Amino acid sequence: MDRDPNSLIIKTLADKSLVKLDIYNNTFEAFKLMKKVARYLAGNFRKQIKSIDERITVEFKDQGPFQFGFKIAGDMLVFSMHTNVFEFDRKHPVWNTPAVKQDEKASFCGLIHIYNFLADSFKYNRSEDLGYLIGRLFINKDNYFFVEGKRQLGVLFNKFGQETIDTKNIRDILQAAILFSLDFDLLVPPYDKVAVASVEQLNRKNTHNQVKTAKRLGFKFYEDDENLSYL
Repeated sequence: MDRDPNSLIIKTLADKSLVKLDIYNNTFEAFKLMKKVARYLAGNFRKQIKSIDERITVEFKDQGPFQFGFKIAGDMLVFSMHTNVFEFDRKHPVWNTPAVKQDEKASFCGLIHIYNFLADSFKYNRSEDLGYLIGRLFINKDNYFFVEGKRQLGVLFNKFGQETIDTKNIRDILQAAILFSLDFDLLVPPYDKVAVASVEQLNRKNTHNQVKTAKRLGFKFYEDDENLSYL
């Protein structure tokens, strides 16, 4: 084996770096498709909901090449693509999949986060409010994918190495995220968690819109819904 540093650097660039470039491109193309599908779903939901009650709003919000929002009723889903490529630690279940056992480079993945916020957090510019990571989508060099997430997000999309990301899978992921968010209700925080307020909070223009709010403020998110699923 050639141990010359220059040769090793060139070999690494030609090998691992090219794989990561392919993964980035796959993830970016999938994210663009995700935007397109989300925009379509928003328009379709608006048409159907209009006959029920026009006060219910559904909006797609393009927030740049690596982020978009999907507002539905009182929820805001934020989809954010990370620009880097990641490797899993050796304890992660991905290493037990046939795809990775056959080709270790299959374990490198691009990453798209799915967060659930309250829509009012953005409407009233409540910068202290919290959102929750309800899922994250991984895509590799072969366009194989899986989702780590809450409830159905982690159950339906865990066949890494068997399915590639496509329009149908993206639509299913979006719909699962929307259903989870609509069912993930805002709980009244424990009294002792909101019993103290700062002078700064009270002096702000709209006190009730500035105090920190989140669906599970004062509660442990993962204990509230333990079925965070993996492969």
